[in-house]
Amino acid sequence: MTTGHVVLGLLARGQQHGYDLKRVHDEHFPAAKPLAFGQVYATLQRLQDKGFVEPVAVQRVDGPDRTVYAMTDAGREELHRWLEAPEDPAPYVANPLAIKVTLTILAAGEDEAAAYLQRQREAHLDRMRHFTKLKTDPASSLHDVLAADYAISHLDADLRWMETALQRVSALTEEITA
Repeated sequence: MTTGHVVLGLLARGQQHGYDLKRVHDEHFPAAKPLAFGQVYATLQRLQDKGFVEPVAVQRVDGPDRTVYAMTDAGREELHRWLEAPEDPAPYVANPLAIKVTLTILAAGEDEAAAYLQRQREAHLDRMRHFTKLKTDPASSLHDVLAADYAISHLDADLRWMETALQRVSALTEEITA
């Protein structure tokens, strides 16, 4: 997923300026990393350079001028193409936990690696409690609930991996220190 496609998707609802795009992004994707204003405007410029968006007006609202953008037909085609395409699974699995376990074994030994996994387990459980509280809060939006469900599923998978890693930390130590 690219920021450009996200911006195109947000522009599908109609003309907007960068400030509105950032606000709507942060509102609709509360668990995502917030967009920086500079990122929004740089993305709009790239989309304009590709012919996917065009400036249609300039507004002044209590401050600097704000350029209003609209999606072009080429932008709609690009968004449609991207939305229809399934996301490829990542070709590499980036597991910072596994890297840290291996480096802890190399630097400090098996017992420290096991202790690290226990500390990480507690941190994951704390984060799961946070998301569980968020998703059960009556004031949470459906966006919040869906984001919490996604996060909980990923945290649960990490916890299952940690249990397996704890069972295998001795064998891994033998393998990498032999």
